Amino acid sequence: MTVFYVAILSLIEGVTEFLPVSSTGHLILASELLGIPQTDAHKSFEIAIQLGAILAVVVLYARTLLRDRRTLLLTITAFIPTGIIGFLLHGIVKDMLLGSTTVVLVSLFLGGIVLIVFELPAFRRKKPAMGEICQMSYVHAVLIGVFQSVAIIPGVSRSAATIIGGELIGMSRKSIVEFSFLLAIPTMAAATGYDLLKSAGEFTSGDVQNLLIGFVLSFVFALIAVRWFISYVKEHSFVAFGVYRIILALTFFLFWK
Repeated sequence: MTVFYVAILSLIEGVTEFLPVSSTGHLILASELLGIPQTDAHKSFEIAIQLGAILAVVVLYARTLLRDRRTLLLTITAFIPTGIIGFLLHGIVKDMLLGSTTVVLVSLFLGGIVLIVFELPAFRRKKPAMGEICQMSYVHAVLIGVFQSVAIIPGVSRSAATIIGGELIGMSRKSIVEFSFLLAIPTMAAATGYDLLKSAGEFTSGDVQNLLIGFVLSFVFALIAVRWFISYVKEHSFVAFGVYRIILALTFFLFWK
């Protein structure tokens, strides 16, 4: 894989990781368009460059976790169901689902519909019951963790899954997005670390160089995307992301498949 392709995939990872559009789905579709085969090494690369995006959130939110014990405990609690389900299904997902364009397109389309539906007046509360993360209960945290587990399916989007879970329990858009960022730290670190440990022997010196470049670029782009997203949700709903997902899925299906 050329450095140019690495840069493109890292840009996609950094920008889409924390938006409700599925970074994994975008990486799979981009690899398809670029003609990059979905080998085990490439799948591991797509997972590994998430470390850069994780670092961006750590830089922005580490102080929040360190100074707010309840928020830290809520994050850990929400991670538990995700960690268990992810550990049990990691092999199946990587071997059978990761790299499947069809799975990604279906997930993008259905997820887009759900995001739009949950913004309809009939489903959305006029005033969120929880404007701050600390107002959540531990039961709420577990529920969001279960929702996040659905994102193990490529194309669903970890961010979208947690957002939908948060809206169900009455969290404000800003608070659920911020909690999604915090929950990403243990979730993505565990998934990436586990995959790297299992795949370390598959990487060549060239692969390691690509990983380092991807790490740096995904960090920079994720830093920009996270700051923008927080600003965006203060004034806007998630409908635009739902529409985008549907258009992307239909366009790719009609003109590429």
